[in-house]
Amino acid sequence: MGLVTVIMSATLPLIVVGAIGVFVINRLEYIHKQGNLDKKKSRLAQDLLDSLIPLGLLFGCAIGITFSIFFSTSLLFTISVGSGIGFLFGYIAYEIYSKKATSN
Repeated sequence: MGLVTVIMSATLPLIVVGAIGVFVINRLEYIHKQGNLDKKKSRLAQDLLDSLIPLGLLFGCAIGITFSIFFSTSLLFTISVGSGIGFLFGYIAYEIYSKKATSN
């Protein structure tokens, strides 16, 4: 029982974050092939659009570290899963912000 728990706790974050990463990269590749990557008119808006995914990674990592401080979970687990979830939320924010600009 102990070995299975150790193996699952080591591979579960890898599987979850790997699946999120593959999903986001495949979606961005699909959007790129369609020619639907948005360009903003102002430099500031374009910089914000380009920075949403990395900012999601950073905020997810910070939330994971904070979660690990207050609860008794592994720091490695919370950083990896937090970054993966932040990556997904950054991509969702990218999609929302890019659609918002095309509708105006």
